[in-house]
Amino acid sequence: MNDVESVLRHVPQWRNSSRPAWLFASAVGVFAFATLLMILIDQYGEAWSYAGQVMIVMIGFFWTGQYFWRRKEYKTQWGDEAYRRAFTRHIVPGLPFIFAALAHTAYMAGDRLPLSWFTSIISIIALYLIVTGFVTWARAGKLFGADNALMLYVYFPAESRKVESSLYFIRHPMYSGAMRVGLAFGLWRGTLGSIIFGLLVPVGLWCWITFVEEPELLERFGAGYADYRKRVPAFFPRHWIAFWKFLIVGS
Repeated sequence: MNDVESVLRHVPQWRNSSRPAWLFASAVGVFAFATLLMILIDQYGEAWSYAGQVMIVMIGFFWTGQYFWRRKEYKTQWGDEAYRRAFTRHIVPGLPFIFAALAHTAYMAGDRLPLSWFTSIISIIALYLIVTGFVTWARAGKLFGADNALMLYVYFPAESRKVESSLYFIRHPMYSGAMRVGLAFGLWRGTLGSIIFGLLVPVGLWCWITFVEEPELLERFGAGYADYRKRVPAFFPRHWIAFWKFLIVGS
């Protein structure tokens, strides 16, 4: 059974092409709303821009987190329908807030810092981060498949499939990619606020995996995942040669 079929088996309603299209359009609409809201808040100055960033991040964090925190409640209430309902209620509207906040670091209010000749070095670093970030994210998404990307196994843990690759020199490759992109946006914008928030992206993602995702993974995989977490870093690989081989070859 392929990754897409694994999802459709549990959510046959999505076989109708209009349903996924509606969900995607809804997510894009939420992203646009969050982006417009931050643009409007930015008009009031840097302090408001920072406050708007924090507000959008917190909304996305707690809205999306309900997908994980309430899974037992939803499974008790809706049974086999729990995944579809939770995904529609929490992932579709919640994640776009987080993505919008990540993108906001590229256009936050404020003046660029006068870095003189160092600006060129910052630009090169930002370019490196954004390229490796997008490649890491894309490679991880292709390797994991739709079932993992759509977080199906949070609600159907017994059906989890093991994915082995050199990519597992980091525990959360898709988040590693997002972290690199967020940091790149912050450096590229070059304001004090954008750089600070760019540097805080790893902290925010650490909070996410620590308080939201990894408790569920520990429950699902037990001691095996606990040992894996001790051995393998979350975002930055220890074995750079294998990591770069994956980025280039995709093995």
